[in-house]
Amino acid sequence: MTRRQGSLAGLRLLAVFAHPDDESLACGGTLAMCAAEGARVSLLCATRGEAGRRSPGCSEDVCLGAVRRAELHEAAASLGIDDVILLDHPDGSLNGVDQTLFRHEITLALRHLRPDVVVTFGADGLYWHPDHIVVHERVTEAVELLGAKAPALFYTVFTEGLMRTVVETAQTNPGAPDNLSLWTIDVDAFGAYAAEPTLVVDAHVYADRKLAALRCHRSQIDAQSPFTWLTAEQAERLLGCEYFVRSTIGSQTPTFVEAFAAGAVRVEAKRPAERASAAPPL
Repeated sequence: MTRRQGSLAGLRLLAVFAHPDDESLACGGTLAMCAAEGARVSLLCATRGEAGRRSPGCSEDVCLGAVRRAELHEAAASLGIDDVILLDHPDGSLNGVDQTLFRHEITLALRHLRPDVVVTFGADGLYWHPDHIVVHERVTEAVELLGAKAPALFYTVFTEGLMRTVVETAQTNPGAPDNLSLWTIDVDAFGAYAAEPTLVVDAHVYADRKLAALRCHRSQIDAQSPFTWLTAEQAERLLGCEYFVRSTIGSQTPTFVEAFAAGAVRVEAKRPAERASAAPPL
């Protein structure tokens, strides 16, 4: 095991997500920042992403799951992640797997890695992806089952309108096509009805690593992706802040996520009257 150095040496973070590229998109800057400062950063990914899209030019001779596994390891190296645990649950069908088994796998990772902090999706799954929501639920349960030994749990969320701004900004750059999109997902679904963040981590210094990690997922990031066209300055401005909600499940002791986010902005939750009254999408 490599002995790390830095202000966070000896501390550990585990990120749990559903598909290759979730880690980079959701909180790649924070993961890179913690790793660079000496924390041991680990990643558990529930699927190989075999149901994702295959960009033009991506060989049809190799299973997409194998391609995305290699991309995940490349992105993890770019972010400074130490450990990658890749499960083999079916992409797009996490709600159909044995949920007790899935929770047990997460619990085993928690007990083996002994993280101080766990990061995963919020209840909205970033954009209401069913796989993401299942991961949120099972991770929350696994942390709760550890009782007094549980780590702190943080949910990563997007602010409403952020991804629309990313797409529209990328489209202004020379050569960018007019039909940029985020995997054909409605850009307004990102952050829609998400919980208000309680912590905003300023990781702008690591936005270049976040963008580089996203671009490692070449089978998913093609000429129609805004991440292909963003400049370094635009990435720093738009992707440099990452948003979290601290769960009431798990340890409530102050963690290095708050302490290390020097200059981070704590966001006051909006009053109920200021929140949208419509029901969240199914």
